[in-house]
Amino acid sequence: MLTLININRMSPAIAPLGLDYVGSAAQAADIPVEILDLGLSNTPKQAIQRYMSQNIPVLVGLSFRNVDDCFWPSAQGFVSQLTDIVREIRQASEASIVLGGVGYSIFPGKLLAHTGVDFGIHGDGEQAIVSLYHELRGARRFDTVPGLLWHEQSKLMTNAPAWPKNVSIPTARDLIDNRSYFQTGGQTGLETKRGCPRNCLYCADPMAKGKTARLRAPVEVADEAEALLAQGIDVLHLCDAEFNIPHSHAVAVCQEFVRRGIGKKIRWYAYLSVVPFDHELANAMRQAGCVGIDFTTDAASPSMLEVYKQPYAKEDIARAVKLCHDNGVIAMTDLLLGGPGETPETLTETIAFTKKIKPHGVGAGLGLRIYPGTPMDIRLRKQGPLEENPNIKRKYDGPIDLLKPTFYISQKLGAQPALLIKDLIGEDERFFAPTPEIPVDQSGHAGSEDHNYNDNQELTDAIAQGARGAYWHIMLKLRGLA
Repeated sequence: MLTLININRMSPAIAPLGLDYVGSAAQAADIPVEILDLGLSNTPKQAIQRYMSQNIPVLVGLSFRNVDDCFWPSAQGFVSQLTDIVREIRQASEASIVLGGVGYSIFPGKLLAHTGVDFGIHGDGEQAIVSLYHELRGARRFDTVPGLLWHEQSKLMTNAPAWPKNVSIPTARDLIDNRSYFQTGGQTGLETKRGCPRNCLYCADPMAKGKTARLRAPVEVADEAEALLAQGIDVLHLCDAEFNIPHSHAVAVCQEFVRRGIGKKIRWYAYLSVVPFDHELANAMRQAGCVGIDFTTDAASPSMLEVYKQPYAKEDIARAVKLCHDNGVIAMTDLLLGGPGETPETLTETIAFTKKIKPHGVGAGLGLRIYPGTPMDIRLRKQGPLEENPNIKRKYDGPIDLLKPTFYISQKLGAQPALLIKDLIGEDERFFAPTPEIPVDQSGHAGSEDHNYNDNQELTDAIAQGARGAYWHIMLKLRGLA
């Protein structure tokens, strides 16, 4: 038997999409599968002990979605929770343990060693979990398992990442209690593709999912949406890195939704790059049921857009926001402030321009989370030891360990960059301003609310009272906006 365990206990609750996909693929291969969902458990330790006392799995798979909350200054890490769960499983079961998920795939070798699990899967888990299960019960030819990492006579063995060109996933979505997650989390995820060909300075997505866009058939995506609709779930979030890359696939997915009438039955949200985005896609998305777009904007200062390796100008940002207004779609623009070369002048330019183009909401995130192997990491290491870099922000001592929340904030912004940003934003409630690093009563400034969704009680309460949708949209509504 294969037991899959969801260990993500963030609140609001987020349905374990990857676990649903992987478990369904294993079932389709005639592998007996059971789910232990700690995300819906009030007593995870006892749930593990109770389950393992009653079952004897061959393989236990853990889904590790988030290494940390990716926000400064909260900098809340989740690796210690993972190691605690692995310890509980070890004490209660002799089964082999395999670790997977996006969080794992960013740190594959390091997390394998840190947690002491038997195996890790770097990349897609659907084919890999089936292959690993059969090898454990057969010849144990682990070198044939896509994306697998393991130790052999104390030597780390690594197979090529599991990034199959053709992505096809069972669409039933019936292994997870998606209805409960919808009630407590306000939305349900769905993928139309995996991987991203862009080369943004800071992004770890290509490390986890590959550097090419691997597309699902639009018919399959629509089948999955209809399966969720049949469960009473009518608000979806497309979990693609950027839904509009490539443009043609995004349009094709929308057309399939429209052809089946799905767009009249659901509301959905997506992440998009600023380009390519035109009237054809904006209109197609609206007709297909899209109500909100979160654009990866990063900046509006030309110098900062160049630093972040973004292939667009600030005029493209304005055009994208206008297209949303013209087509009745809520527009959120996410800024990434404080990167290399950021100054008070570039901040002023970005925030003033963003106010001018009037998106419905603006995420003003401060600080770049540094991930290993990204262009940002490579750039910084060429400048010298990270420990000596005055722009590095962290809440731990000793050598730099990127497994722990580690951020970059340009020292040119001064000692209190969050307060500088807040002052530039002023009273504009469309902005989710960063949280100051020092207590409000010491700074002399009023506090501000960022858009860190983890353990956000106001957001959780709104969902409990019936709010549904992307979290940023719900939070804008709580402010009387959008």
